[in-house]
Amino acid sequence: MSDSKLSKAQLRSELRQRRQALGPAEQLAAAKAAATFILQLPDWPGARRIALYLAADGEMDTGELAQLARSQGKQLFLPVIERDDHLSFAAWLPGSHLAANRYGIPEPPCDAKRCATNTLDIIFLPLVGWDLQGGRLGMGGGFYDRTLTGTSGPVLVGLAHSNQQVDRIPREDWDIPLDFIATDTALYCCQGAN
Repeated sequence: MSDSKLSKAQLRSELRQRRQALGPAEQLAAAKAAATFILQLPDWPGARRIALYLAADGEMDTGELAQLARSQGKQLFLPVIERDDHLSFAAWLPGSHLAANRYGIPEPPCDAKRCATNTLDIIFLPLVGWDLQGGRLGMGGGFYDRTLTGTSGPVLVGLAHSNQQVDRIPREDWDIPLDFIATDTALYCCQGAN
């Protein structure tokens, strides 16, 4: 195992513990605060197609953000893990039936309308750790990096708790940087973001 892989694995373990240590009230307060910071995104007012995720393992919950987006008439999409381990983004309508994928994460059904990744306006990504340079440490599956390679168009926004910030996330050549990070304390424009 390379040093960068080892350091990523160690960092992932430590940062997962940090976010899992937050109680339900702290999680809810953080999600509400992050949703208010989202309004500061330069692309938010004109965004029509938004990709979210459903939180697991202590990730920043997107329920408040979903309510905010729907109240403003935005279309919501959720990631679906395809057989080739890429993501597609399927329409998430209020009250629609969701079924657990192989990781136990709810997804829209196979027949749900899909939105091409490059036509999404904003993609909100879950993360384990982040840095101000746009570095994102995920759970290690590489689903978002594989899917976003060669894609331009959507603004990439990581959702995180402030206690998940580190000085520098170890990066591989295939890691896709974020444009913004929204936390419970602020909205950060990542260095080098457009």
